[in-house]
Amino acid sequence: MKKIAIVGAAGRQGTCLVNEAVARGYEVTGFVRNAHKIANSKAKTVVKDLFDITADDLKEFDVVIDAFGAWTEKTLPLHITSLQHLCDLLSNTKIRLLVVGGAGSLYVDPAHTVQVMDLDNFPEAFKPLAKNMGAALTELRTRNDVLWTYLSPAADFQADGARTGNILLGGEEYFVNEKGVSAISYADYAIAMIDEIEKADHIQKRFSVIGA
Repeated sequence: MKKIAIVGAAGRQGTCLVNEAVARGYEVTGFVRNAHKIANSKAKTVVKDLFDITADDLKEFDVVIDAFGAWTEKTLPLHITSLQHLCDLLSNTKIRLLVVGGAGSLYVDPAHTVQVMDLDNFPEAFKPLAKNMGAALTELRTRNDVLWTYLSPAADFQADGARTGNILLGGEEYFVNEKGVSAISYADYAIAMIDEIEKADHIQKRFSVIGA
């Protein structure tokens, strides 16, 4: 049975990942900043700031999921530095690192020169977040010493959506379903993430997922 560590396990996406992994029978440990925030009693809890996590803390795990999120102007650069920290801890190990990514860095052209966040209709309010997450991905691509996987969600990422199990996988480019929609719930996103743990189809690659 694989042992999975989830960093940021108390957040809404982290919670969905914990629940999905536990439901599939994995041994799950959530790293959180508040001991009372993990609702799933079948998951273990470690109270520790992400930047205080050490290589010793992670050495017994098979997979680390990075579900860290930052939303304020002051904390947005932490998307880059937090991922750097986790990569350094897992460097030259067999421990996989799966990253909860963003949709803004998906490409909209075959040449991969234009990203979703470059489009005129991309909301200005989300551009700083998209740029920081995109920069983190760019640096992640240079880490040949880490078994990383980056999963981008649909453009409409729905925290409170239902778990349907109806998902479509894509690659580096933005895509839509038969209805012309790019949307997915946090719960369905969690399915794709845990599926990737089981299948290991995207080592040192970025892929994407939307609702069917």
